[in-house]
Amino acid sequence: MKKLLLIIAISISVVACNDKTAEVKEMKTAYVDTSELMKEYTEAKDLEAKYKAQSEEKGRQLEAEINRFKQDAANFQSQAQANGQEWAQKRGAELQKREQQLGYAQQALAQQLQQESGAEMDTLIKGVKKFIKDYGKEKGYSYIYGTGDAATILYAEDKYDITKDIIKALNDKYKASSKSETKAEEKK
Repeated sequence: MKKLLLIIAISISVVACNDKTAEVKEMKTAYVDTSELMKEYTEAKDLEAKYKAQSEEKGRQLEAEINRFKQDAANFQSQAQANGQEWAQKRGAELQKREQQLGYAQQALAQQLQQESGAEMDTLIKGVKKFIKDYGKEKGYSYIYGTGDAATILYAEDKYDITKDIIKALNDKYKASSKSETKAEEKK
C-alpha cells in the first residue's frame, strides 16, 4: 500500500512537471539603446529646446541686470574719491547687497529651470517606459533590455537591437498627438 501511494505521488509530480515544461515557450528578447533613443526622440529634443530657449531668455534678462550692476560698480570707483569716504562706504554696501541679490537670482533661476525640466523629463521617461512595455507586449517580447549610459547589457547581437523601431514608433505617436492638439486649439 505504501509503495502504491509512493508510485502515485511520483506519477502526479512527473505529470505536474511535464505540464509546466509544456507551458515554457521560446523567449523573444531585444534591447534598446536608451542614450540613442533620448537623442533621437523628437519629444525629448523639443523638451530640451524649450528649456534651452527659456534659459537663454531669462538669462538675457538677468544679464542685463548684471551689466547695469557692473556699470554702477565702475561709476562707483570713479565717484568714490570725489564724494568722500562716508558716501563710498554707504554706496559700497548697497553695491555689495545688490551683487549678492544678483547671485541669489542666478541660483534661483538655475534651480527653477532644473526643477521644471526635471519634472517634465521624468514624465517623458515614464511615458517612454510605458510605451516600450506596451510595444513589447504587442510584439511578443519576453524581455526588452536597455543599454546606454546606465548599461544593463554588456553584449548583445545587433540583430536584437530594436532602438530604431522604438524611436520611429515614439516619434510617430508624438507627431500624431501634436497634430491632434493643434487641431483642438484651432477649433477653440
